[in-house]
Amino acid sequence: MKMLRTWAPWLLLMFSLPYIAVAEVQYITLTQTPCQFIEAEGRNRHFTAHSADDCKRINAQTAESRLQKAGILTLKPGRYVFRVYNKNVPYPLGFWLRGAGLSRLTLPSVSGGGIVTGSYRDYAIELSEGEYRYSCPLNPTPDYVLTVRE
Repeated sequence: MKMLRTWAPWLLLMFSLPYIAVAEVQYITLTQTPCQFIEAEGRNRHFTAHSADDCKRINAQTAESRLQKAGILTLKPGRYVFRVYNKNVPYPLGFWLRGAGLSRLTLPSVSGGGIVTGSYRDYAIELSEGEYRYSCPLNPTPDYVLTVRE
């Protein structure tokens, strides 16, 4: 019995470590429609685009005013999965999250494409403090702001 009491704290610690070491992953849902992310702008603007060139034209005319009204996504440092949906965009989309400015060299980033109409793709990343931008180069969107801080 004395031996069990001696080992009990070590056994408790040993079985607790996997639970202490695993950080919770949070999911962030983002929905793309032609030329925009709905969540960033707070509404679907119902743009019509059949190609990336259509979005480039639309963004040249509207992006500045849209970004002034867009919300800034603020998160705490940690592990995230960005679930990006293609809602009614008739061509494959992508996602690109990266540090803003010179932080692009030091902050983590994630990107990828192949999100066809009506589907989604998950992008896992561990975010550290800083300022980020996210967009879709394939469905050209403005560069939306993401801030990570405690």
